[in-house]
Amino acid sequence: MNLWKIAFFVLSGLIVSGIIALVVFLESPGDSDPLPPLDQYTPKGSVLSVKATRNDLEALANNYIRKAMKGEKLPVTMLIKDDVRLHSELTAFGITFPLMMHFDPVVLEDGNLMLKQTSMEIGELELPPSTVLSVLRDSVKLPPWMIVRPKEEEIFIHLSELEIAGDLQVRAKSVDLLNDNIELEVTIPND
Repeated sequence: MNLWKIAFFVLSGLIVSGIIALVVFLESPGDSDPLPPLDQYTPKGSVLSVKATRNDLEALANNYIRKAMKGEKLPVTMLIKDDVRLHSELTAFGITFPLMMHFDPVVLEDGNLMLKQTSMEIGELELPPSTVLSVLRDSVKLPPWMIVRPKEEEIFIHLSELEIAGDLQVRAKSVDLLNDNIELEVTIPND
């Protein structure tokens, strides 16, 4: 058999194997990080109830993302409309794609937030949400209080891990974005 034919078939096999490996990699979200144990909320100090709007929460979230990144480029920007939207960019094969993910916020028993993914937009590509979350988790440096869980298609916001001046603690009581009504509890320690 001709040496060129052998080389052609070997090269064709490598290309097909590479394409199959890429598809398998993109389709498997991998394991999700475990959630921290449910905190039993027992306030140690004075508790204030704070009402906020979507704009207040958006400004607060982006401010804490900016602080957590310590001067580095912001990996995500949070927009809060009738849902929570995370805007970012993903670079693949030297091309940068705009990424917009839509989430519904769910207040957990311990006052932390779970963002459940409802839809996403990534340029003209159609990829499974778990794949996009997996790529986001692996390629974008996020603050430690944001835990991306691709397999479950959710992002956990660990509010009790936010570093707030004066050792204040924040927990969510209710989030009603449609009526622009957000209620938070702020605990101020008694010294």
